[in-house]
Parts: sequence; structure tokens; C-alpha cells
Amino acid sequence: MGSTLMRVTFSKEFPGLGKKIKEHRQASNKSLAELAAAAGISVPHWNRIENEKIRELPLMTLRGIEKALNVDLEVEFGD
Repeated sequence: MGSTLMRVTFSKEFPGLGKKIKEHRQASNKSLAELAAAAGISVPHWNRIENEKIRELPLMTLRGIEKALNVDLEVEFGD
């Protein structure tokens, strides 16, 4: 019996998240290219996230950014 993939999505807004990511990036000693590569995303995509040009950010991408920056952005999905 094969396994089935299940997608879990969250519909919760986090105002200022892009700005927070940008502040942590600027405080780091790594280049944007290094951070984006560590997060598994492209530099242009990282820029769109920082400038809040995207409407949805997959949890896996967010966690990759946190890992690259070595921070907890305190994004929780509990009630």
C-alpha cells in the first residue's frame, strides 16, 4: 500500500514578517546570496519575501529562512 501526500496549509497573517526577515539579514554577517542558498530559495524570491510582494509563504520556506539566519521568527500557528 503506497502512502499519500497530504498538504497542510495555514491561513494566518503575520504583519511585518518581511521587514523582520530583512532586519535579521542585515544584522547577519552573511551575504544575501549565501542566506538564500542556505534557505533553498533564489535571491529574487528572498527579495520578494522581504518586500512582502508574495501573499503566501510555505512553512518549509519560512523554516529554511529561520535556519539560514539562525533565528526564531516566532511564527506560531496555535490559537
